[in-house]
Amino acid sequence: MEPQTSTEVAKRLSRTGKRPVVLPKGVTVAVKDGSLRVEGPMGKLARPMPGTVVVAIETGSALVTSTLDGRDGARMQGLFRALLASMVKGTSEGYVRKLELKGTGYRAEVKGTTLHMALGFSHPIVFPLPAGIKCEIPGDSKGTLVVLSGADKEVMGQTAATIRGFRPPEPYAGKGVRYQGEKVREKAGKAGKGGKGGK
Repeated sequence: MEPQTSTEVAKRLSRTGKRPVVLPKGVTVAVKDGSLRVEGPMGKLARPMPGTVVVAIETGSALVTSTLDGRDGARMQGLFRALLASMVKGTSEGYVRKLELKGTGYRAEVKGTTLHMALGFSHPIVFPLPAGIKCEIPGDSKGTLVVLSGADKEVMGQTAATIRGFRPPEPYAGKGVRYQGEKVREKAGKAGKGGKGGK
């Protein structure tokens, strides 16, 4: 049996990476000055490209390949393919992240490009929104739901994590800022009111 070539190994290890990224209508991809640029209805994104990655742009799709051999090439191909797919989705559909404020008097309000939050401290939290991130407070939520939207998945995730970090949900009453749908493991309160001791 003949030994496998490095190209054959890379293909076998990059089942996801070798699939082309479909480009929706209105989304364009270009490689210029060492960076990958994606533009669509929801905005524009750019990312530096490593010298070991090649993006071939065809009609309606883009294919990612790597010049490295073996596992390194496969990993780089798969990674950059995932990053490109994320950029395409972000510029075509956008990403949405929702945060809930739990607690008496906890409220949020958007003023221009700044998010103001009352989170039980003696002072309000003032958070400037990053460029490209939009924030809405639905009227029927009475200020307790923060809806973030944007094209850049990484910036979106970091923004949501930063806001949650101002007042993470505490484990006894669940007060704080949490992702919508997040399950917070609550601990039992300290025993004593009922006259029974706890372990």
